[in-house]
Amino acid sequence: MKIIPLSIPTPFYVGDVNVFLIKEDPLTLIDVGPKTPEAARVLREKLAREGVKFSDVRRIVLTHAHEDHCGMTKQIRDEAKNAEVLIHEWETGHLFGRLAHQEHRTLMLRSGVPDAVFSDMQKLYEEISLLTDSLADSEYGRLEDEVELGFEGGALRVLHTPGHTPGSCSFVREADRTLICGDCVLKRITPNPILAPDPIDPNRRFRSLAEYLVSLARLRSFSPTLAYGGHGEAVTDFEEIFHRYVRAIDERQKRVISLISGDGATAYSVAQRLFPDSFDHDVHRFLAVSEAIAHLDYAESTGKIAVSLNDGVEVYNRH
Repeated sequence: MKIIPLSIPTPFYVGDVNVFLIKEDPLTLIDVGPKTPEAARVLREKLAREGVKFSDVRRIVLTHAHEDHCGMTKQIRDEAKNAEVLIHEWETGHLFGRLAHQEHRTLMLRSGVPDAVFSDMQKLYEEISLLTDSLADSEYGRLEDEVELGFEGGALRVLHTPGHTPGSCSFVREADRTLICGDCVLKRITPNPILAPDPIDPNRRFRSLAEYLVSLARLRSFSPTLAYGGHGEAVTDFEEIFHRYVRAIDERQKRVISLISGDGATAYSVAQRLFPDSFDHDVHRFLAVSEAIAHLDYAESTGKIAVSLNDGVEVYNRH
């Protein structure tokens, strides 16, 4: 099976995104890049070098529904005359923008985020959501855990690997233990556990960090020889990355707990202290709050801290 990584520019601080061309029948793209003229031009040029046009694509598979990964889905699908689109049912970014629903506001206010600050975040993501086109229910199918995506020269098995988002998926070619894992594994940076409502009960938060650690261990169980991430170069030493991530998460846990004062703290106040230099820049505020919430949830679930509700806001205290 020929897996060809294509680096596509994005307008985000994370830099280029990796799109993967599976040059087998049915011709498949895993992720597509954001909906920008530059991304479309570069993707067309890089596909052309492989003798491929948008209209040749038969299947689009999305690791998750963030704009830098899913933005051009509808454009390519339409040019390819209804190419099959597949995404996990727990993803929603291809249907509407992030922070667009009341559940998001409820969860953020409960975390101590001031209403005016949430409104600013929401406006920013309304602009970012213009980098993707929403899909109608009839325009996509669902990825299911453990199902095989068949190709003329082999298969990729779907692995539901929640954490970065609830519906994040990875794919394994078991013949040579190759992974394609979106933003679940990145060589240079630790993936951010993004705040999201729980897909089963949207009044609760999705426990992103606990889920992420389970997903990471699941990927490790395949003893991967090569792991393609959504950004940057491929990982050839999965064990090193795994242990580096675990150490980084452990260190961040200790730091987050240390930021809880004697009077207690909210996720918002912890985020401000955790990232004082970048907190007020663009999407960093939302990412900072997501990171703080994920670590506080995990610390609370492991009994390191306690949480109580004070006038509708969660307050954390050390034992």
